[in-house]
Amino acid sequence: MPSPLQSLEPSSIWSHFDAIRKIPRPSKHEEQISQYVREWAAEHGFDVRSDASGNMVVVVPASPGREGAPIVVLQAHLDMVCEKNAGVQHDFMKDPIRIEVDGDWVSAVGTTLGADNGLGAASAMAMAVDSSVEHGPLELLFTLDEETGLNGASALEPEIVTGRILVNLDTEEDDSVYIGCAGAAGIEASFSIARSSRSARGELFELSVRGLRGGHSGVDIIENRGNAIKIAARLLVAAIDDGVSFDLISFAGGSKRNAIARECFVQLALEPAARQRLEELADTLRQELAAEFATIDPDLAIAFQVSPDQEGGVGPISSQDRNRILRLIAAVPHGVLTMSREVAGLVETSNNFAVVSTESQAVTVLCSLRSSVTPALTGTLQTLRSLFVLAGGEVVEEAGYPGWKPDPDSPVVQRTVAVYERLFDESPHIKAVHAGLECGILTQKIPGLDAVSIGPEIRNAHSPDEKARISSTGKFYSLLRELLNELGTPDS
Repeated sequence: MPSPLQSLEPSSIWSHFDAIRKIPRPSKHEEQISQYVREWAAEHGFDVRSDASGNMVVVVPASPGREGAPIVVLQAHLDMVCEKNAGVQHDFMKDPIRIEVDGDWVSAVGTTLGADNGLGAASAMAMAVDSSVEHGPLELLFTLDEETGLNGASALEPEIVTGRILVNLDTEEDDSVYIGCAGAAGIEASFSIARSSRSARGELFELSVRGLRGGHSGVDIIENRGNAIKIAARLLVAAIDDGVSFDLISFAGGSKRNAIARECFVQLALEPAARQRLEELADTLRQELAAEFATIDPDLAIAFQVSPDQEGGVGPISSQDRNRILRLIAAVPHGVLTMSREVAGLVETSNNFAVVSTESQAVTVLCSLRSSVTPALTGTLQTLRSLFVLAGGEVVEEAGYPGWKPDPDSPVVQRTVAVYERLFDESPHIKAVHAGLECGILTQKIPGLDAVSIGPEIRNAHSPDEKARISSTGKFYSLLRELLNELGTPDS
């Protein structure tokens, strides 16, 4: 059956993306996509430079007559966030992403699409071989392991990059030019738990919180979308406060540090009377959540179903540890913490309560923090560390990555804005993003690097609802093509 992407325009970018989406490329497992890029470069006679971490630069000669222009670096990352809905059969290590086209949108079937940043990589490759594109010398910089903490860019050996004009292709709004981003850090805490030697009392149930939109923990955090971890804890703490007797076996929610938790699954045991009361509390909570999230997460669902087997063959968590863990989860802040005082509408600091997992003797929690103000990031880390230590946790902090300080007077920013205005007869939005862009790291590593970030419209990145707008991709392609033409004049 022909791919639904084959008929889309501009064909150059969509044909490259069609090839990319068939290649497994989870973070830290980019071997196949890296090999594909190398083979593609060899096919077109392009040299490749790489470093010890696997980052690579594809060297593209200038169009005839453009040899004297400055080198422009087109940059994208090759890995993708691998998320799928519960019940979807998909192996990200071997299965191609299944695609569907609905009107002006391209999406995947039950999984992340990988447009973040597959469309960026595809556009860089398309620019290199599209005969309609006039450009100076190009360096296509493909980094690895971006989605788990910008690790590829952090490990970049800067000598493989010789250009000093960087166009990052990882922005997700076609009407915007991005000139700054937040820095980030991570914190993980493990809490020892005691278990009873007895069997759980009552019938085993799985409490599930599902149907949430999730999304990118930086881009989408401003919308105050529901967090399944927090919702499940909210119900169970209400049950504790109400005196409901239940045994807790396991608590598991979220899966990625940079994705808002869409689902949470809790195994617990209940006697009939306790189950009835918990269902009543759940009904009350559903009404409360409907008022809170009706416009942003209308498909939120809380459900109970019989769970036939006790997970792991372990006994229930002691009531003291159960209460300690559940109250901790309820207490951890999630979402927007402060808004920027300098940039209207920009989230300054946030925390994403990303993951909770349960082993036989421990519960582990993981949070991802972002801030465009480094002291605020440090202070939020201190707050979480203090909370986790008070609850008896062993804490590990991850250094994360730096932010990218906005510079509206940057030459490449000004030229990008001018090209946009000339093409579309309107001014783009000049923005900073509350998410990580590799520009922050790259501008620190490569002295004199002047950077800007652009891209097509992508919605709900990092979730199975991710989708890319077809018309926007064409608009972005036109902007990038004309920008390269502008930057590719010998006197640039």
